[in-house]
Amino acid sequence: MLKRIILILLVFSSSMAFSQNGENTWNTLSKVEIEKRFDETLNFEVDYPTFSEEVKKLNGKTIELKGWMIPLEELQGETYFVLSSLPFANCFFCGGAGPETVAEVFSKGKYRFTEKRITVRGKLEINAEDPMKLMYILHDAEIVD
Repeated sequence: MLKRIILILLVFSSSMAFSQNGENTWNTLSKVEIEKRFDETLNFEVDYPTFSEEVKKLNGKTIELKGWMIPLEELQGETYFVLSSLPFANCFFCGGAGPETVAEVFSKGKYRFTEKRITVRGKLEINAEDPMKLMYILHDAEIVD
């Protein structure tokens, strides 16, 4: 039983992303409070984040995130995709996870969709104002080993 618990913990922890200095980046990005507010323009409630100081310190910095591409057919093979910290079935769009578990990725080059977990490096932009974008955006990103 103990071996099974250790194996589950190892699998779970290996699915999280780490920055270049070994910090668990998705864990840091989860330090955000979400407030639902009615948006007059969109005519429905929208999630608005309030970022922790730890998250604010990452704004504009180059970070690495490990995760899975969201299989949006119209985005495959382009320079834009969404990265989820969780496999597709559990991601924000499809499961019970929150908006802090996904990031928009604008890459330097074109990448084909893959079902494998990838590591993406890019410059982080935090977004607290535009409800038409995700709250985490990576610019000039590239997939790294």
